[in-house]
Formats: sequence, C-alpha cells, structure tokens
Amino acid sequence: MATKAKKSTTKKKTKRAAPRKRIVIVESPAKARTLGRYLGRAYDVQASMGHVRDLPKSTMGVDTDGEFEPKYLIPRDKSARVKELRKLVKNARELILATDPDREGEAIAWHLVEATKPNEDVPLKRVVFHEVTPDAVREAMDNPREIDDRLVEAQQARRILDRLVGYSISPLLWKKVKSGLSAGRVQSAALRIVVQREREVQEFEPVEYWTLDADLAKQLKNGGKPPSLTARLNRLEGKKAELPTGEMVDEIVSRLDNAGWEVAAVQTRESKRRPAAPFTTSTLQQEASRKLRFNVRRTMQIAQELYEGIDIGSEGLSGLITYMRTDSTNVAAVAQERAREAIKAHFSAELLPDKPPVYSRRSKGAQEAHEAIRPTDPMRHPDQLKKDLSTAQYRLYRLIWQRFVASQMREALFDATRVDIDAILQDGTRPYQFRATGSVIKFQGFLAVYREGKDDEEEDEIDRSALPELKQGEALDLNKLLPEQHWTKPPPRYSEASLVKALEEHGIGRPSTYAPTIQNIVSRNYITLEDRRLVPTELGFVINDILVEHFPTIVDLEFTSRMEGELDEIASGEREWVPMLDEFWQPFTDRLREAEQTMEKVQIRDEPTGEDCPDCGKPLVYKLGKFGKFIGCSGFPDCRHTEPFLEKIGVECPECHEGELVERRTKRGRIFYGCERYPECEFAAWSKPTGERCSECGGVMVVANRAGT
Repeated sequence: MATKAKKSTTKKKTKRAAPRKRIVIVESPAKARTLGRYLGRAYDVQASMGHVRDLPKSTMGVDTDGEFEPKYLIPRDKSARVKELRKLVKNARELILATDPDREGEAIAWHLVEATKPNEDVPLKRVVFHEVTPDAVREAMDNPREIDDRLVEAQQARRILDRLVGYSISPLLWKKVKSGLSAGRVQSAALRIVVQREREVQEFEPVEYWTLDADLAKQLKNGGKPPSLTARLNRLEGKKAELPTGEMVDEIVSRLDNAGWEVAAVQTRESKRRPAAPFTTSTLQQEASRKLRFNVRRTMQIAQELYEGIDIGSEGLSGLITYMRTDSTNVAAVAQERAREAIKAHFSAELLPDKPPVYSRRSKGAQEAHEAIRPTDPMRHPDQLKKDLSTAQYRLYRLIWQRFVASQMREALFDATRVDIDAILQDGTRPYQFRATGSVIKFQGFLAVYREGKDDEEEDEIDRSALPELKQGEALDLNKLLPEQHWTKPPPRYSEASLVKALEEHGIGRPSTYAPTIQNIVSRNYITLEDRRLVPTELGFVINDILVEHFPTIVDLEFTSRMEGELDEIASGEREWVPMLDEFWQPFTDRLREAEQTMEKVQIRDEPTGEDCPDCGKPLVYKLGKFGKFIGCSGFPDCRHTEPFLEKIGVECPECHEGELVERRTKRGRIFYGCERYPECEFAAWSKPTGERCSECGGVMVVANRAGT
C-alpha cells in the first residue's frame, strides 16, 4: 500500500508587489535633482529631457484640409526615454507634471500624458511653481490643478502657425533662391527690422553742423584759482541757435571779441529718479548685454542654471532665481518683505520707502500672474555665493540681485541747475545767450546699489558735473571759445539686446522666443555680427525683399503683433484656435499660389573670403550648405575644394594656449568645439568651454547642456 506524501511544512513565499510610487516629471535632470532633494524618497522625480513629441521634420504634419489636426511623433532620439517613462507611469500611484510655468511647459505636460499613456486609474496632477525652492514646491504640491487646455491650445496654435508658414514658404525659397533657406513668422519679422535699419544706415547722408562752447570762470576777489564752467551757445537773436557752417561760427567768434559775460538767469529744481523695475526676460537680456557682454543665448543658459538649482554647500541644491521666461514686473508681497529685510541688513533703513513700490507691466500681453525675475531669497548676498558659482553664474546672479534690491529702494534725489549766460557786445546788445547745466545728487537712494545701463551713448542729466555757485547779474571771465565741427550720425545698427527690445515693443514673439529667433537668423547667414552689431548679409537682403514683395503680411510688424494678440486670446479662452488658423490659412494659400507663379529665380553671389583656392587658385567663397556655412571654391563644379567654416567662440584653447576654440560640426551635423590649430592640437569638447577653470579640480568649465532650453 502506497504511503501518502507528507505535506510540506515550509510556507511558500509570496512575492510582494513593489509599492506604487508618486512619479514627478520635469524637463531637465538639473531641475529633477533639485526637486528630488526637496520631495524626498516618497517621490520618484524624472526628467523628460525636453519635448517628447513634435511635428515630423520631413512633412508638414498638419491636416490643412480639415481641422488643422497635428500629426505628432515621438522623435527617434526620445523614443528610449519615452519607453522608460511609460513603464514608470503605467502603475504609478499618481503622476505629477511639474514642467515650467508657461505655455511651453503646459504643452510639454500635455504631450507627456499623450506619450506615456498612464492607466485610467492613475491620478493626474499639474503643479506650477515660479521658483525651485522648498516653500514654493511645497505650496505647489499642496495645490495641484488640471492641465490648462487653453494654454495648451495657444501653444499648439503657435506651433502649427509657425509650421504652416515655414513649411509653405521655405520650399519656394529653395526652388527660387537656393537650398538650405528658411522663412518663419517671427524670424522673418525680426529680419525685416534689421534690414530696415541697415537701409536707413546705407541711405543716410551726414549733415555738417557746429557747436560753440565758452569756457568761463568766476571772478574771485581774493585770488586763487577761479572755478570754471562750460556753456554752449543756445539762443541766437532770441531763437534756437543753429550753426550749419564754420563760416557762420567764425563770424560769431569775431563778434565776441572783447565781449562781456554776465549770468542772466539761474534755475535750480529738485528732480527724482525712480529705480528701474525688476527684470523681465527682455530687460535681463538687454542689461546682461550692456553690462556683462553676454549674448542673449548665453544669458538664458546661465539663468536656466540659476533657476533649476545650484549646489551651495550647506544648503545643498537650491534654486537661486525665479523663472527666467516672463514678461511681468509683478513681485510677490513676501518677496518684497524679504527684500526690505535685506536692505536693512546689507545697506541702511534710510533707503527703504514707506511702502513697497509697485511696477506696472511693460509689454503687450504681459501675464501679471507671473513674477519678475528676482532672487528667490534676497538675503543671499552675491558675495556669499561667489565660492559656489562659476564666474558667469556669479556675475548674472549679482546683476539680478542688484536690480531687484534696487527696485525696492527709495528714489534718488538730485538738484538740476540751469544757468543762462549773456554775451554782452561792445555796443551793449545781447544777441548771444549761452547755457550751462549741472546736477548734484542730494540723496543716492537706489543708486547706492545699482544703475541701469544706457544704449548708444545716451546722455543722462544725472551725470552732469556740478556747477559753481552763481547769481543772476554776476560777471564772468572768458578763458576761451571752443568752436567744434560735427556731422550727424546714422541711426545705430541693432545689437542683439536692442533687437530684443524692438521685438518686445512691437509685440512680436514672447520671452521664450527671443533667443532662438536671433540664433536662427544668424545661423541661416541672414545676418552677421560685426562689433556686436547685427548686419544683414546679401542673402538676408534678398530673402527679406522677396518676402516683402510676395508675403507682405508675414513680415508686417503690425500683423505679426496682432497674431500674437490672438494667441493670447486663445490662452485666455476668448478665441477658438481652429477658426483663428483658418482665418490665416485661406488668404495665405492664395498668396502662396500667386508667388509660385510670379516669383522669379534669384542668383545669390557667394561672399568672397579674401583668400584663393589652394587647388586651382580661384577665389574662395562662403557658401551655405545642409549643415550651415562652409568655405568652397568659386570654380565649383570644376573645382570641388571645400573647407570648414570655423566660427571662433572667443575662448583660448585650454590645451595648447596658442589657438582659439572654434565651433565645428561632425559629418552628421552635430556641433562640437575644437582648437583652430587642428591637427597640431587635438583638443575637442562636445560642450562649449567658457574659458574658465574649475576652482576645485582645475578642469575645463563648460556651458551645461540643459534639456528643454
């Protein structure tokens, strides 16, 4: 008889399911690290590495025959990342989308949901914070909301609108001009602004004019060196003095021989100077250009680093500034109070106004719910952070800190003095009146911390020297007369910063578009930078003129501004996005068909480099290819000699210290940085070196690659 098998007394171990986690997704690894430190182990913070879906590159990707439905794809270089995120969110306890607090960030959040396809039972939360600090993150996590469809639709409408313009006009330019060209709604308007200014410069005819100054001195009874002042001829026979020729000035000088000089009037008034508002994206880019000589792209890269979080020793990773893409000058009340504490601690309570100042918005469509760019904690003095920041980070943080702290201070007070001085001829007449101006600062106020920069040699009355004390009727001595010839000057060419200012004033683009717009028209060789000024190339003139002739609305500044306003109305729920696109598309397609029939082919002359081809001796020229600018032989196709175009980045090679680093491209078009002396020096780096060395290890410092910027 068979015996029964004994039951096993060993209990079978059951595999426990892994606990479901709260998944938080942001754009970049740096922001993920900072957020992860604040939220702790209960949360798994992941980076999307920027956008996870986009329109296809090879086709229009928009159903223009229907409701303008976009056909989004996951780019090949993002497929692995999206696959990882899908696994994480599939059974997440909840999915929290903490992308940036603007339309772009809202769109990324929506695309993340569409791409990762979380299960229906996974709660979705959208959280928004304007600074990466523990308090701001905690408040955002306590007050989640749903994804704002209106903001997503506004961003989607912008993306589709730009695609309709770019993918319709660009192929026409390839056919009629040359391959590799592009047109865009915002970039073409920006190009027109630069071209219009250049034509004003080219057409400008200088006009001669003269000034006549008198170097005068007080009469002292007790000897010593008398105080002097300089006055300029202001009135001639009771009218404003205009001196078009040297002959006219010579005649006046001769008549002033042996003239007497007497103070006719003295007027002193107290003037106030209010501090500049805290930074917006536009004003930060302008001031960083003036004071730090940063281009707009570098300014935004460094600001992104300061926003996402810097390791500052005992505090660990901390966001040092608020969100850097904003057109608002609004400041939270708690930040104003903290600024007042900082002013007391670092300066003086005398500099505090009775009430915190309020600044009105600067630009069309400014979003007052957003904040200006400011330090997350004004008590963090720049010098306290210097050891933890790179030189560039320190300089930009200091600029932002000074601007914000100054904006919360009292006005500056100064006395502005105007003195009119009569020249008395020997016959007793007074046909010539000279004027001197000066100022004296009585109370520095915000000037103790910061003063806004000026463009193009703008005169500031606060800089005028103090005048000696003078009284009406007082006699003066003439030291000498100073006639000087001048010529009127053309309007200044745009710098990157002044172009940003012009775009903002015209209502073209938004804070997130300024830097890429300028980068695009430079990389397309439509404009070049000469002494930090934007100058159109021949290609830039041709493209602009073609667009003005055949697509006037696309480059019309008022039309482009109006389109921005309509996108704002979509964001606020006042307008539907599909009808808006349809209103644009129908007349645009009529223009497109007409241009295809009437646009003539244009031959672009390649710009000579000034050197000859080493193979055939013909001139070398700059050409534009698939991967940007390069150097080729003007004898093409008989001679196929080419050379890379080496764009210097203004940094000495850290390896050989003899050459300068240049921007290069791989055969696949990827940018890297190497020594101009290659192959003698083989230094190369994927990230852009800054020219600085790490204070800890001595390694080469580079511009961090930030996803989503």
